[in-house]
Amino acid sequence: MVAETGIREYAHQVLNQQYGGPSGYYIPHQEVRLSYHGREVLYIVGRAVVESSCCGTGNWEYALVPGFIVDWHSGHNPAGLAVTAVEPVEVSQNIKELRSLIEARENTSCITFW
Repeated sequence: MVAETGIREYAHQVLNQQYGGPSGYYIPHQEVRLSYHGREVLYIVGRAVVESSCCGTGNWEYALVPGFIVDWHSGHNPAGLAVTAVEPVEVSQNIKELRSLIEARENTSCITFW
């Protein structure tokens, strides 16, 4: 576990593997290391599918942004997945700029920051 304040561990999921949930599933397709003002930001691109909800069905592309890379593949979690230490993106201007960059690159507006 990372001891620094604000630093979190992101467990890398197996790409192109389906992960189930109560009403559907998601599939992470790609991990991207994006250069941004002298640092690297990690984001994951995937597809989410809702197939058995009381409110209907649907699917969409998403981008999940764990944050700035602090220590790439710094260890493994109990499940054996590689973990990377990340610092969440917290400055609103950075979030705004990164959202625009990712939206243009990945053609999705469903972007979530940790």
